[in-house]
Amino acid sequence: MRLSWMTGLVLALSGTAAVWAQAPLPPGTRVEDQQAPVAENSGLAQAEAAIDGKNYGKARGMLDTYLSAHPADARALFDRGYCDDAEGHAEAAEAYYRKAIAADPKQFEARLALGLLLAQAGSADAKTELETAVTLEPNPSNPAAKAQAYRTLARLLRQSDPDKAKQYLIEALRLSPESIDDTMLTAEIAEAEGDPVVAEEAYRRVLKIQPESSAAMAGLTHLLLKEKKYSEAEPLLKSALARDPDDPALNAQLAALLGAEGKTDEALGVLEKLHQLKPKDREIAMMLADAYSQDEDYNKADAVYANLLAGAPNDAEVASARGQVLIREQKYTEALEMFQRAVKVRQDDSDAWAGIAFAASKTGQYQLTVDALTMRSKLVSDTPVTYFLWATAYDNLHQYNQSVEYYQLFLKSALGKFPDEEWQAKQRLTVLEKNK
Repeated sequence: MRLSWMTGLVLALSGTAAVWAQAPLPPGTRVEDQQAPVAENSGLAQAEAAIDGKNYGKARGMLDTYLSAHPADARALFDRGYCDDAEGHAEAAEAYYRKAIAADPKQFEARLALGLLLAQAGSADAKTELETAVTLEPNPSNPAAKAQAYRTLARLLRQSDPDKAKQYLIEALRLSPESIDDTMLTAEIAEAEGDPVVAEEAYRRVLKIQPESSAAMAGLTHLLLKEKKYSEAEPLLKSALARDPDDPALNAQLAALLGAEGKTDEALGVLEKLHQLKPKDREIAMMLADAYSQDEDYNKADAVYANLLAGAPNDAEVASARGQVLIREQKYTEALEMFQRAVKVRQDDSDAWAGIAFAASKTGQYQLTVDALTMRSKLVSDTPVTYFLWATAYDNLHQYNQSVEYYQLFLKSALGKFPDEEWQAKQRLTVLEKNK
């Protein structure tokens, strides 16, 4: 088995993915930290007192009354959004935060709160709001709140733009002390930057402080596996699994390690255990099916893919993968149906078009072979295999000029790598040239 079936999954399972938990009172958005004090007997002051006491229902009613007379008051609009935010009404909170920003575009607190809310929801707009927030100043000054904006930006960009993420994290550390989460973020950014030395050092710093940190353990192990430092990764994994034998991320890494060491049966056993722990997890099921395929246990691979498709019939990636397994089982008609299902969803899947061409050739549907190869050629260049498919399809369609052209292209590119097909091509060229 190859290590390839682990790509992209280990970190997703490790807990190192961003979690945008919003505290009930985020730094910089506390009522008592906002702008200039208001008169104690005003409706706004009373509403804020209710917020401070976490009586959000009472505050909401008071703010609605106040806003009916002061609809453009940015502070009150922010407070109103905060009430909804604190009680988990994200859509309503977002609307009020946006109204507060419209009323006062330079209000840091609303920008930060909206940015955090959008980050929590995975919205691309979070970056825009937070980048604006860090250009503004909390009123009164609140370095921790600004640091929170910088940290959130660093986490948002740690994969897509690690250099910029590093700069944002540096800005955050200028404003507030380093935390264990910052050290983890440093490791993730360094790994994304391709700096394994800094990443490893940061992961080890976290583990020195928190020896049972699953996220740091998973991150360090993932790094060691990527660098093929299997002897260093193995004791870490065994120690972690002794504490938490059912952790999905650790088991995924163990499967990767065993596969890399050529211990196929043990790796499959771990993946099967993972699948039992998380039977609805698509990525784990895909890993298991791929591992079965690499072990040439095509019946089991097919069963896993079929189960995935039963729950998601329009999953093009799964359909195409199942088609490849069916090809290996020489079930060409069924494979053709899978590839055709895939391209209905994803017209740009060159592998699925190649699969259609191959399966159609095997079932004697030569015009379909040509049509599929035509679609594939719009996406990627031809290969010796596709040249041979072109040639044999045209040959069977009695379009001999095109057939000769592609047999020649095939022989020119094959270079002895396909001896049986090369012999066939030479024989057909001899016959076709005699019949000219």
